[in-house]
Amino acid sequence: MNEKTKIYFGPPLVRLTENEGNTLEKSGRINRTAERYLEIMRQHGVALTGAEIACLKHISGVGYLTLIDIRELADDVRVSEYAHPELDKEVLIQKLESASLADLIAMVESLDL
Repeated sequence: MNEKTKIYFGPPLVRLTENEGNTLEKSGRINRTAERYLEIMRQHGVALTGAEIACLKHISGVGYLTLIDIRELADDVRVSEYAHPELDKEVLIQKLESASLADLIAMVESLDL
């Protein structure tokens, strides 16, 4: 058994657990959701080159991307002035536009922003 850890229940965790009655049920819901999330992260993503990763990190700026930001990454690459000799923006845009939301989220999570 792992140690208990106090965490802040921000709005997403409140919504996730609003139908659970007690601490044990809330903990179970969070752990099941985390297990599923980790499996999604394992099975999804977008294969990126080093130059593409650098471009996306540059675009992300502050490091936090909302779901809207993630969905609009292709547009952000399109208008970005970021340049790298090994970066083909059109290839990156195509990768981002053809990716599912799960793929995009897994990709962003892998960037360690």
